Amino acid sequence: MVKEFDLQGHEYIALNQLLKMMGLVETGGEANNRVDGGEVMVNGNVELQRRKKLRSGDKVCFHDHTIVIK
Repeated sequence: MVKEFDLQGHEYIALNQLLKMMGLVETGGEANNRVDGGEVMVNGNVELQRRKKLRSGDKVCFHDHTIVIK
């Protein structure tokens, strides 16, 4: 499933915040654990930075979800 996330005038959003805001995890701690476990990909690469700054054009994949940053 592909979803879009609009930065709404902000420069970026942190990866762990995005996972929580999109409802893919229930807590920030769970988001951190998922990133630490190598379960999240950013632009086709496994991302291990919890607070990776995501900007317009970035693509995040988590299990069967894909999020495109607008």
